[in-house]
Amino acid sequence: MKDKISIDRINKLHPKVRSAFKMFVESAEAELNITLRVTYGLRTIAEQNALYAQGRTTAGKIVTNAKGGQSYHNYGLAIDVVEMKGNVPNWAFDFALLKPIAARYDIAWGGDFKSIVDKPHFEKTLGYKTSELINITRDKYGYPLI
Repeated sequence: MKDKISIDRINKLHPKVRSAFKMFVESAEAELNITLRVTYGLRTIAEQNALYAQGRTTAGKIVTNAKGGQSYHNYGLAIDVVEMKGNVPNWAFDFALLKPIAARYDIAWGGDFKSIVDKPHFEKTLGYKTSELINITRDKYGYPLI
């Protein structure tokens, strides 16, 4: 992986998933002869709430059904990627090409989601639902995230 931005974003993920996401991106780049950019990794609750507001109470298109605490990004367990053509993101990329590579690392693809299909999204849940992660975080830190 050559992209410094992607490396920095992967390094901020949960320690238990960093290696899997790094290997996923490196494998995809090598096998498909592409460069990927991690556009999102760990996301704060405030950032998640701002995305949730988009298309509802702020301008723009609805891009998520997840409020703060309801996204695996909020726990460092998800990334969004895009193919880079030089310094330009290629959003027309066929993200389905990444699905079998991600599956090798037990990473789920957002293109399989039912409510809002999220093709650039990949997540490794470690067997947890976000509702469980909210409670674990609440128990650990003594206050709710949301």
